[in-house]
Amino acid sequence: MAQSTSTDRAQRIRDGYEAFYFPAHTYQLGPKTQIYTTGLAILADELAGKRLELLKEALPGISRVAVFRHSTSDVSHLSTTEAAAQALGLQLHILTVSDPQDFASALEAAHQARAEALIQLSSSFLTTQRMPLLELTAQRQLPAMWEHRGFVEDGGLMSYGPNLPDVYRRAVTYIDKILKGRKPADLPVEQPTKFEFVINLKTAKALGVTIPPSILFQADEVIR
Repeated sequence: MAQSTSTDRAQRIRDGYEAFYFPAHTYQLGPKTQIYTTGLAILADELAGKRLELLKEALPGISRVAVFRHSTSDVSHLSTTEAAAQALGLQLHILTVSDPQDFASALEAAHQARAEALIQLSSSFLTTQRMPLLELTAQRQLPAMWEHRGFVEDGGLMSYGPNLPDVYRRAVTYIDKILKGRKPADLPVEQPTKFEFVINLKTAKALGVTIPPSILFQADEVIR
């Protein structure tokens, strides 16, 4: 059982079955018979819209938002975000990057587009590169919504997503069952049950942003 993305379908094959773990998103399997999947989905599509809603609630005066995505990210994440933006009356500026060298020019493009905030679409690559990304957004004084709490603990403004330690603990039970002989076909794909909304007030102060009390009340954790 392994992390999977659209371009990196890491997999473990056992007795003619494939077991997948979906920490970022799910995808359609190609035409191959006798394939069964199992694991835990992170609901990246569904959460993209929710993150944009929370960003708008936290910063009610914004109208232009930069969308930071990796070139291999599933386009469905973007479609969900665009639909949410239309409902919220927000104008999006899409920033697609392939490697860390693209970050600075992408954020310069956001500045030129007069983006007032940023939302990051789910990407394991962007997660591994979060420190340079956080540094650049801080330099630009750009409030941002990130995909999980690790970004906020490292200085990001806010995040909303599944509780990853809980997801990983549950993934271990899948691995254990399969190694003991259970067929992945008999194990349903599960969805996260614990989500967390985290806000960093130190970062808000540095950005000159005032988070409404109604949003602070919704947060599962506020870093002060």
